Amino acid sequence: MGASTTNMKITELIAGPKTAFTFEVLPPLKGNGIDGLRKTIDRLRVYEPKYINITNHRSEYVYGPAPFPQPEGSAEIVVRQRVRRRPGTIAIAAMLQQEYGLPLVPHLLCSGYTREETEYQLLDMQILGIENLLLLRGDKAKEDSFYRPTEGGHTHTTDLQLQVNRFNEGYFDDGSPIKNPGKPFSYGVACYPEKHEEAPNLEQDIQMFKKKVDQGADYGVTQLFYDNQKYFAFVKRCRELGIEVPIIPGIKPLCKMSQITIVPRTFRCDFPEPLAHELLKCTTDEEVKQVGIEWAVQQCRELMEYGVPSLHFYTVSAVDSIAHIAKEIY
Repeated sequence: MGASTTNMKITELIAGPKTAFTFEVLPPLKGNGIDGLRKTIDRLRVYEPKYINITNHRSEYVYGPAPFPQPEGSAEIVVRQRVRRRPGTIAIAAMLQQEYGLPLVPHLLCSGYTREETEYQLLDMQILGIENLLLLRGDKAKEDSFYRPTEGGHTHTTDLQLQVNRFNEGYFDDGSPIKNPGKPFSYGVACYPEKHEEAPNLEQDIQMFKKKVDQGADYGVTQLFYDNQKYFAFVKRCRELGIEVPIIPGIKPLCKMSQITIVPRTFRCDFPEPLAHELLKCTTDEEVKQVGIEWAVQQCRELMEYGVPSLHFYTVSAVDSIAHIAKEIY
């Protein structure tokens, strides 16, 4: 990879004349080790990623056998416990950043974290030399029908931004000064070309994105989409409102039959008619995967001609497809 770029902002890394390549990975499931994660990075690093995002995950309730001895012959006692299935985001990010010599960008969430826990995460990342973050509200808890802020935590990304900004200015959340403030964090935020599912309309959602930028976000990364015209219209409207930060398109190639119905429902995005027409002909995962690769190559080439600063790929279940796409376009 050459010299380390870990002390550079994301906006600096993607400012070159060539469209940058970046991608997002998940921490491994609890206890699984990181060999699989290394294999993903090694498979894609040949395309010279400028940075790698690593997701963060709230704890969730699971049901299982009670963790204490049960009377012989009695019915099994099942208890509800909170478990974080994918721990280690910060530790893994710090290790991989040192190992690969390029920025690992952890997600910092409102969901599932108190303000105090967020403060400790910021302190840990500063000590470990992590300087770039992606701030997100995060998903609702699985047991909730709508998003509920964690007690003592943040409701919106904009609230989380204020805490990070205050930390960057040299103050803890309670207002006391940090004796040895380190280098300020640079951060990006999410944005939605087809609007966030909870926004009343796209215009209000763009106004929320503007507020995030006005509060200090250096760039935006979009939710996945398949219709470039919606991305182009979104960027045009943002520029009309004075949003000048880079807006990085998020790309997720389709790989499985199940995604034909799951992706539009889960991510609130539409398939353009030509893509939908081809997908409906598919009868196997392999056919969907091939259509997904072909569509993503076409989509990415059009975005590169438009002049996007970077293409950001979501790798879950799609590493092989992304490798094929990157080979075609880079």
